[in-house]
Amino acid sequence: MMTKKIVAVVIAVLLVLTVLAACTPAEPAASSEAPASESVAASEAASEEAPAEKLVFGYLAYNLADIWNQYGMEAFQWCADMKGVEVKVLDATNDPEKQVTQAQEFIDAGVDGISIFPCTPEAAATIVRMANEAEIPIAIENIFLSAEAEAGVVGQVACQYRDIGYAAIKYAADTYPGCKLLYVHGAPGLGVYEDYKIGVDAALEEFKDKVTMVGLINGEWATEPAQNVTQDFITSGQSEFDVVFANNDLEAKGVYNALKDNGMEDIPIISTGGSPDGYTMLVDGIESANMTAPVNIQGVIVFKFLWQHVNGVAIEETKIPLPIIPIGKDNIDEWISWDDFQASYDYVGGIEP
Repeated sequence: MMTKKIVAVVIAVLLVLTVLAACTPAEPAASSEAPASESVAASEAASEEAPAEKLVFGYLAYNLADIWNQYGMEAFQWCADMKGVEVKVLDATNDPEKQVTQAQEFIDAGVDGISIFPCTPEAAATIVRMANEAEIPIAIENIFLSAEAEAGVVGQVACQYRDIGYAAIKYAADTYPGCKLLYVHGAPGLGVYEDYKIGVDAALEEFKDKVTMVGLINGEWATEPAQNVTQDFITSGQSEFDVVFANNDLEAKGVYNALKDNGMEDIPIISTGGSPDGYTMLVDGIESANMTAPVNIQGVIVFKFLWQHVNGVAIEETKIPLPIIPIGKDNIDEWISWDDFQASYDYVGGIEP
């Protein structure tokens, strides 16, 4: 009887312990999540380590069919590739209204900087005002704007065309004293030919005992128009000439074609710019000299303006002229090729940071 009672008590105790065990909450598993403060710190660290957003520069071209503009743009792109900057290029094809519209596209896209090779000074002035209102830095290539129009521009680089024109006439005076010169000029309206003419007129006055300009015709910066107007001048017989100053290498090619068609290919042609075609024509004797102004240097400098500005680096010179290097066969080793972007980069002393 006693034994049965003991067994009953033991069974009752076991039942109670079983119930208690079932009702006791289990200990929480170790959490795999870091405390909130640690998660925030980790998130901030990851954010700091994330790469900075890539800069985007907009390049407003005047006309990429013009090799002068083309090589300047390619030098700009070469620098951008080296610095990890994305470049968006829009070509106005020599249409000022189109260029203003394209500038608005860049502004609407929120680019970090704009470089412009202006179709006209007036278009440039309008676009500079637009960029200033949008607080987007802008740099100018190929012309210097007026004091009123350049407000807010971070930098300008351009040929001193009047100096190139002066150099061409001086070269003719020194090399072909007593010559009668035909000037096949570029299209008016951009301010470029007009600036050339200032230098040409100054040199003609200074060297009037050595050079006489007998003709002034518009070759429109291109080969076919230059060939046509030179042919017309020859056919008209209005004046003889024994030296030609062509405003660029495209025109020089057209002038040579017209001269050759008339058995006059021995007449020396002085050109400007220093394009790769110009180098070949100089080597081949088609050109007698070239007043070189390497446009790739211009492309590097205009990129440098924008790069320095967005990186907070002071710009010491905000107006920089291109070098003018008269090249004939006797000093052809001094030629800086337009497609030698490394040489142009080295010429400006590199780009920091």
